[in-house]
Amino acid sequence: MNNPRIKIHKIELLSDNWYHLRKVIFDYQKKDGTWERQEREAYDRGNGAAILLYNKDQKTVILTRQFRMATYVNGNEDGMMIEVCAGILEQENAEDSIRRETEEETGYQISKVEKAYEIYMSPGSVTEILYLFVAEYTKEMKVNEGGGVAAEQEEIEVLEVGFQEVLEMVKSGEIKDAKTIMLIQYLQLNGVLV
Repeated sequence: MNNPRIKIHKIELLSDNWYHLRKVIFDYQKKDGTWERQEREAYDRGNGAAILLYNKDQKTVILTRQFRMATYVNGNEDGMMIEVCAGILEQENAEDSIRRETEEETGYQISKVEKAYEIYMSPGSVTEILYLFVAEYTKEMKVNEGGGVAAEQEEIEVLEVGFQEVLEMVKSGEIKDAKTIMLIQYLQLNGVLV
């Protein structure tokens, strides 16, 4: 943090129940040179990684479906979300983390991943950097049924869907997850499955 237009005065921990919610009080120097005191809350849940698996021959992708409480309390009728495989980085780097998550959630054991993006999903209030990847899969890479880790209270359905159907799911609003839409569009823009 080396922006001379920002002077942090206080960082207060508001909650460490699941992750960390902090209130930051700082002075911000505006374009006209004047300083303004501001307060913001920042939710720190760590960084994460997500991946879209695709099969060129079959023109299919692997997605997941699971319950997401935050969407449920904000109007998603059943709380179920169709998404790419994703998870929080633990002790490993983003590539190793997404390989582990892929096997846990989808049952596919992959080795080669391609980085698509490095993004902030909600920069107004969440500190998380999300590393987005794509990777090819084949039936031979399936080593288990996936579904997540029970000890982490995961119950994940694995979906194999045709790419044209996935594009329609985005268009119709059936897929509403931003990281998923971005990775689908990445494959489309790069002509991978078209």
